[in-house]
Amino acid sequence: MRRGMLSIVLGLALAATACGGSGGAQQGGALQGQRITVAAVWTGAEQDNFKKVLQAFEEKTGAKAEFLATGDNVSTFIGTKIQGGQAPDVVMVPQVGVLQQFARNGWLVPLSADVAKEVDANYAKVWKDLGTVDGKFYGLYFKVANKSTIWYNTQAFQNAGVQPPKTWDEFVKVSQQLADAGTAPMSIGAADGWVLTDWFENVYLSQAGPQKYDQLAKHEIKWTDPSVTKALQTLAELWSKPNFMPGGPQTALQVEFPDSVSQVFSDEPKAAMVYEGDFVAGNIATTGKKVGQDANFFPFPAAPGGSQAPLVSAGDAAVVLKAGKNQQAAQEFVKFLATPDAAKVWATAGGFLSPNKKLDASAYPDDVTRQIAKQLIDAGDAVRFDMSDQAPAAFGGTKGAGEWKILQDFLGNLSDVQGAVQTTAQRLEQEATKAYGS
Repeated sequence: MRRGMLSIVLGLALAATACGGSGGAQQGGALQGQRITVAAVWTGAEQDNFKKVLQAFEEKTGAKAEFLATGDNVSTFIGTKIQGGQAPDVVMVPQVGVLQQFARNGWLVPLSADVAKEVDANYAKVWKDLGTVDGKFYGLYFKVANKSTIWYNTQAFQNAGVQPPKTWDEFVKVSQQLADAGTAPMSIGAADGWVLTDWFENVYLSQAGPQKYDQLAKHEIKWTDPSVTKALQTLAELWSKPNFMPGGPQTALQVEFPDSVSQVFSDEPKAAMVYEGDFVAGNIATTGKKVGQDANFFPFPAAPGGSQAPLVSAGDAAVVLKAGKNQQAAQEFVKFLATPDAAKVWATAGGFLSPNKKLDASAYPDDVTRQIAKQLIDAGDAVRFDMSDQAPAAFGGTKGAGEWKILQDFLGNLSDVQGAVQTTAQRLEQEATKAYGS
């Protein structure tokens, strides 16, 4: 669920030292001695690996790049920095809604034509569209997630004599076979409402298609639309199956996301599968199990009536602040991020996916990550960003409220499936109307 102008004399030196197509100037070039500050939410290993990207930029350009941790509330942090005259130059924004907020607050400058050129050459169009607000290109997506992966315990599958499913019907059949073999098919960390929104988004994107997904994300169609009730019906039929999750839905509502992964990959697993994004691999590692050996994944299958498997994503976009002290060097940094060279640095370190289609898959550290990355790239413009991250926080991102709470109540009250579907759709529409102001 989870971011005065210093003149830079470029002149002929920039023309002589710029790296066409590779982002930024050569080491010791036009940015020698310049400084930028880059703010992001990342901590721990993510922060360490991003600092390796900053170091690569420094080595390439001669500039200095300092990391600034924002904490979880990126919007408040950056607003305070701008008011205090200490704005960073670049911010890695973790949500589309926050990017749009920054742009409409007048906090951002559009990305340069050079950055746009790199993106046009290296990215599917959807990523540029996601970074565009009111016709202006502000955000470069650098690190993203594939949120259409279902992870499974390989030993549990072997014990039940089942194979990873490729279709929804196979998924339901495999789930029943696992239950019959004495293992609950699915662990769901429903105490975290964002897990349930991710389930909904995958089913909805598959069934309704990208165009309707975009319309619902903007509340251009109502949450009582038949496409919404169809997706809720599909989830209700799956989630209400006997023995589908350990202890049933009421128990699942007490399980947080990290624990849902542990339930599948502990020494005495309570379930065989867990749905969530590629970041599940990091949680698996904490259990002592090995991805690719004890654990593997299969793509979220196309839901009933869906024409293709969904690809829901999330990610962090680099933006340049108007109040930053070094916009030109900041633009060069974002241009660097748009190149496969920058993506390779973090991809090699692990825990990273890039939307850059020019990045050689061999940069990823293992076959499983390469498969997940390929799934993301192959989806092309059919990729859609996490819907709840696009919504106003009151609806799509607040614990105990809005969509999170309504879907938790939905999961906990499936004794009357039809009644639950209709009531949930109506509640979603009521809360969306309040949050979107429409």
